[in-house]
Amino acid sequence: MTERHTVAPFPTPGERPTDLPDLVGRLARRDPDVVAVHERTPEGLVAVTRGELWQRVRALTEELREHGVGAGDAVAVWMPNWTDALVWQCAVAACGGLVVGINTRYGVEEVTHVLARARPVLMALAHGFHGLDLAGKLRVAVEGSGVRPQVALVRGDGTTPDVGDLEAWTPERTDGPEPGPSDPDRLAVAFTTSGSTGLPKLAAHTGAAVLTHAVAGAAALGLAEGDVVLGALPLSGVFGYNAVMAALAAGGAALLEPVFDADDTLDDMAAVGVTHLASGDDLVLRLVTALRDRPRALPMWRWWGVADFQGRSHELAAWLDDHGVETAGVYGSSELFALAATWPLSEPTPQRWAGGGRVVHPGIEVRVQGGPGVEGELEFRGPNVVDAYLGSAPETFTDDGWFRSGDLGVVVDEGAFVYVCRAGDALRLRGFLVDPAEIELRLAAHPAVHTAKVVGAEGPDGGSVAVGFVTLDAPAEPSELRDWCAATLAAFKVPVAVHVLDEMPTTSGTNGTKIRTSMLAALAREQKRS
Repeated sequence: MTERHTVAPFPTPGERPTDLPDLVGRLARRDPDVVAVHERTPEGLVAVTRGELWQRVRALTEELREHGVGAGDAVAVWMPNWTDALVWQCAVAACGGLVVGINTRYGVEEVTHVLARARPVLMALAHGFHGLDLAGKLRVAVEGSGVRPQVALVRGDGTTPDVGDLEAWTPERTDGPEPGPSDPDRLAVAFTTSGSTGLPKLAAHTGAAVLTHAVAGAAALGLAEGDVVLGALPLSGVFGYNAVMAALAAGGAALLEPVFDADDTLDDMAAVGVTHLASGDDLVLRLVTALRDRPRALPMWRWWGVADFQGRSHELAAWLDDHGVETAGVYGSSELFALAATWPLSEPTPQRWAGGGRVVHPGIEVRVQGGPGVEGELEFRGPNVVDAYLGSAPETFTDDGWFRSGDLGVVVDEGAFVYVCRAGDALRLRGFLVDPAEIELRLAAHPAVHTAKVVGAEGPDGGSVAVGFVTLDAPAEPSELRDWCAATLAAFKVPVAVHVLDEMPTTSGTNGTKIRTSMLAALAREQKRS
């Protein structure tokens, strides 16, 4: 496949937008009849043009101002991947506020935490979506946080939700005046972090940073007008958000899937000609499984940006490569945006499938203490780096202003690096620092293995040893799986034990389904004691 370059919708400096609402407005004025969003609804696919999208942004902007939303206000958006989520992002930014996206799967504890941290003046609530009692959760979260936002009821299930004594209203305008220019240097969006060391932080970015990164991402992915990006991951997380923003910045379109069903999504991808997808291997594993069960043609799909969550990325990348889809590893986080780096398609495989890549913007810098070729914590600075934290700010910056990612990696060239693993997941085996993914990939390559994960445990001599966990598609003995690893891995990397599970303990976050390594580590300790 030949690499393509972005056809910028605004090639001259005087035309270039300054932030997201400015981008959508300019696209609408440029060609209002071009489709900006394809959205799956219960009635089927609905196409939303640039003009329709901008009309809805204008209407909501006016209503938000009438309800007191202004500069610096936080607005919590608790809804699925609807076009409304994009409308709210643009309209809140046009008012000078910032959106805090809330995953529809969040429970009361997470919502209470977000309310206490962000202190939103307004909550956009999709009560009843997918049978979820979001209003009930909100009432409890309000009591726990002491924060009492207004509630805007968006696309409910036909019932009137009980929001207690909170002020509630329903957006009803169908149009509004052109909003004046917004301040691109104000915070525009905040994302919840993974919360691996406690409850999540809220990492916020400015409107200028959102647009700068969207344009850079579009160029790095080779997006052009006419391309379609799959938006199956929640827009409340950076993986889903940044991919969709890149599509808009290139003048392309997004396919939004409010509920992910692999078969429905594949049908929609074929119908609208999806060209790009960025996700973890967990999501594409479900797509490929459904595609094998019921083959269908996806001739337009040409790029998958992959993060390895379940040890299946290389296997899936090889399969897709045989079907005309080229794969590249990507890198990002809530603090750094998703798609902060990816490998060009000119890089050879399988190296190109590794996490990391070349930074997508020349202003993004990356370093490791000790210099190129040395494995250490990746540190960043540039326009993609978190601008603020809502609530208390953690200590995440070095004394000279670089963001500490908490990820281990190796800088291989200026602006290019290989991601190894989270610092807390690295294994120290016989004095060597080992990426557990190396062992996981070997286990996952066994014909009987469905999913593999490796954690560290204390060995008989007090040192660390590797322990494997797998789920199976066919019968296999743990001893057979250990022998399989020993055939290619150094002896000290071979798991001392491989445990077969019926299913992996997982957590479904905004960026995909990840295996809970902390629970596996606890299980490894229990197995040792028994």
